[in-house]
Amino acid sequence: MRFMIIIKADKNTEAGVMPDEKLLTDMGKFNEELVKAGIMLAGEGLHPSSKGARVKFSGSQRAVIDGPFTESKELIAGFWLWQVKSKEEAIEWVKRCPNPTGAESEIEIRQVFEAEDFGAEFTPELREQEERLRAQIQETTRPS
Repeated sequence: MRFMIIIKADKNTEAGVMPDEKLLTDMGKFNEELVKAGIMLAGEGLHPSSKGARVKFSGSQRAVIDGPFTESKELIAGFWLWQVKSKEEAIEWVKRCPNPTGAESEIEIRQVFEAEDFGAEFTPELREQEERLRAQIQETTRPS
């Protein structure tokens, strides 16, 4: 099972305040534990929404909305992608995580859909396409 672990933004992350050396060190150690346990697939911090944009869809129309976005508690400051056996295992790992802000913070855990979750609508042809795309991604992201 794959899970996305979402670190929520706050006023500091949205203001572009960088973590201090202690938090960077603590997070580095935590990331090492995740890698050694074989569960970390990816993990990154994100720039504040002031550097981002949204594309709003309305039928065939598209509208670009530049950041910043006001609802910081609903924004994402960073994420991990983990492969674990269960939601309970993901929860246990998150409980071990250093506090991402040092103050009030929240980390959300969301399961990633797998091919079998889509049922009959995910035809053999679509499955083959998905597998081909994943293989291409692996080829293009391997270090040289």
